[in-house]
Amino acid sequence: MPIPSPFHARTSVLCESHEWRNWAGYLAAGLYEPGHEREYYAIRNSAALIDVTPLYKYEIIGPQAEGAVNRIITRDIRRCKVDQVIYTPWCDDQGKVIDDGTVSHLSESAFRITAAEPNLAWFQDCCFGLDCQVADVTTELAALALQGPNSRPILEKIFSGMYLSPLQYYRLAHGHVGRIPVTVSRTGYTGDLGYELWVAPQYAEALWDMLMEAGQGYGISPAGIVALDIARIEAGLIMLQVDYISARKSYIEAQKSSPYEIGMGWAVDLEKGDFIGRKALAAEKKAGSKWKLVGLEVDWQSLEALYARVGLAPQLTGRASRSAVPIYNDEFHTGQATSHTFSPILKKYIAIGTLESRYAGPGRALQVEFTVEYVRLRAEATVVKLPFYNPARKRA
Repeated sequence: MPIPSPFHARTSVLCESHEWRNWAGYLAAGLYEPGHEREYYAIRNSAALIDVTPLYKYEIIGPQAEGAVNRIITRDIRRCKVDQVIYTPWCDDQGKVIDDGTVSHLSESAFRITAAEPNLAWFQDCCFGLDCQVADVTTELAALALQGPNSRPILEKIFSGMYLSPLQYYRLAHGHVGRIPVTVSRTGYTGDLGYELWVAPQYAEALWDMLMEAGQGYGISPAGIVALDIARIEAGLIMLQVDYISARKSYIEAQKSSPYEIGMGWAVDLEKGDFIGRKALAAEKKAGSKWKLVGLEVDWQSLEALYARVGLAPQLTGRASRSAVPIYNDEFHTGQATSHTFSPILKKYIAIGTLESRYAGPGRALQVEFTVEYVRLRAEATVVKLPFYNPARKRA
């Protein structure tokens, strides 16, 4: 049975919809109001407060912690300075992705890894023989994501003597909100300007209250998973068990994916020395990958025509879908769209998908399957580069 997060006393009062999800064993608000629109536009136009406590969190600490992390992940942690954060996958011996997440360099000999699923046993096995310790600190840290163009001025109102403007993208800083010690990282899952705040659970409610009060003049709103899902698709951000299947949970080899196949080839450093999966990944890079992650824009007139056949307007402007649908090149099946949604800010129907590499070039015309009144039909779509939405303020 899901358990409440340290913020539940606040989120439960605000959750008028009473729609809750099970996120990694925690109760997570699907949406707070009957509709998700205000929460979505808070992310894009003002500021949204999202409880991300359910993320799994692990710390690797000790004299050989750097070497341990470098053994686990595909990127070179030696290039990550103290107070810097990187995003990376980690793989099994066959170079297939187990999970992906962030690695924060907390001090010379301490790192924190966030993950979508439990990884404690894997990390402990990978660290065997090295002088370091792996600790599951998931329940020791509450986490909030404050995302949107007004997130910076809101935070600067409450932090004592700390100015967030110099904090660069994917960097972290330590400060205080009143007497509450908080770590702030300029990270998030929305593809917008945003921050994540890491705090001991006993301070969670006080931190929530201060942020909500400080954000009253900036249009702050709590936001749930429904709005977050649309934003992360616009940002071209993948989700485990949706856009790819963990190598540990795959039933057959064909369900497994390498970093090159899920759009994370840029995060593989074959020159850093040995790491888990390196030999297989080097071979794949040389031979080429069968699959490639892409963006797809679905032609709206084509969609309208499918619905017009039965006298309907398109029924597609609600929630995002995580149900995979086939992609075709005329009569040939070439892949699948795994996350798709109508983008309110772009006014387009978009999808993240996986295609056979030979069909994955930008500009390629394909067809995506839609079911209209129980009949499976196809709409025209074009392959585009990810992300769909990438505002300059995210990194500025």
